[in-house]
Amino acid sequence: MEIGIQKRMLPHVPWALLFACLTVASIGIWNLASASRPPHSPVWTSQLVYLGVGLAAMTAVALVDYRFIQRAAVPIYLINIALLLALKVMGHRAKGAESWLVIGPFRMQPAEFMKLGMILMLAKFFHDDYRPNVTGYGFLRLIPPTLLAIVPIVIVLIEPELGTSLMMLFTAATMLVFARVRWWVVAVIGVGALVAALVIWNDWVREQSEPRATVVRHFMKKHQEDRISAWLDPTADLRGKNYHSIQSKIAVGSGGLSGKGWMKGTQTGLFFLPEQHTDFIFSVWAEEHGFTACLLLLVLYGAVFLTSLGVAFNARDRFGAFVAAGVAAMIFWQVFENIGMVTGLLPVTGITLPLMSYGGSSMVSVFLGIGLLVNISMRRHIF
Repeated sequence: MEIGIQKRMLPHVPWALLFACLTVASIGIWNLASASRPPHSPVWTSQLVYLGVGLAAMTAVALVDYRFIQRAAVPIYLINIALLLALKVMGHRAKGAESWLVIGPFRMQPAEFMKLGMILMLAKFFHDDYRPNVTGYGFLRLIPPTLLAIVPIVIVLIEPELGTSLMMLFTAATMLVFARVRWWVVAVIGVGALVAALVIWNDWVREQSEPRATVVRHFMKKHQEDRISAWLDPTADLRGKNYHSIQSKIAVGSGGLSGKGWMKGTQTGLFFLPEQHTDFIFSVWAEEHGFTACLLLLVLYGAVFLTSLGVAFNARDRFGAFVAAGVAAMIFWQVFENIGMVTGLLPVTGITLPLMSYGGSSMVSVFLGIGLLVNISMRRHIF
């Protein structure tokens, strides 16, 4: 196992990716200093520690030849599955979900690391399953990777963590499409999306007598059902199920073009924003710094996505390419859902904004993914 960085690797370090990630993380800590102002705990100090741990983890992953990580993909996947299952025995319940393992002063959210475990496992499968004479994946060949993704997704869903399980589903689906599926597979996915839209229309929109004849609504937790109802009817129950969404939209809209200034946001200062240091951190940024700063943040995230895809398309082998595509998808879907959520375009799902929201597990897992990208980029000409 090779550990270390050779001089000839340095020109291939994705410096633009590192700059964009560090800039977003630094902005996030500055923003958290406002979001967690007194009398709340100054969580930005803890976030600084998490950033340091994340950078150390990124460096450690970048130093190890990723072919060793490829060989370790199965144990990593199984260990993460075991950690998810351990939540049912020793998990800490918070906000209705058993999502945290608490060991003394340390807290860990296994689902954040399961995303990477799933990405590594799928990448190993697509690398080992390569058939140069076959043009694309049909349904039968997609059964094994689909099962590899479905197992952790279902376990996370049972916690219940609907938002995280959806992000894992979108990440896995992106990797499946990246594998070059047959056209009829894409057609079936399109039909599936249409069916999902029809189910939402039947369960929440269509007028019918009570009790309603629903397809999936009666299987959902009440808070999950309320989030979809609030998304479809944003003016209903403004003091109840729509409170989070409306307060967030007020904050985003009140920022205007240039914002109210750091520490001067009224929605933030009066604590009208729910979970303003985690799920709704983008609302704090929009209120205090305005539309222009939001565009800057989106440009930085865009740089992360584009440079990550650049690593994928220039990777030395299929394993590296699929890992890079998976990490890019993981970050993209979280940013897409979080910003859509806080602006009222998508349902509230409790998804954090990568590198901006407070949280050690999220910060470390994202930087582990960035470490994989650096590793793959540096070694694309080595072997």
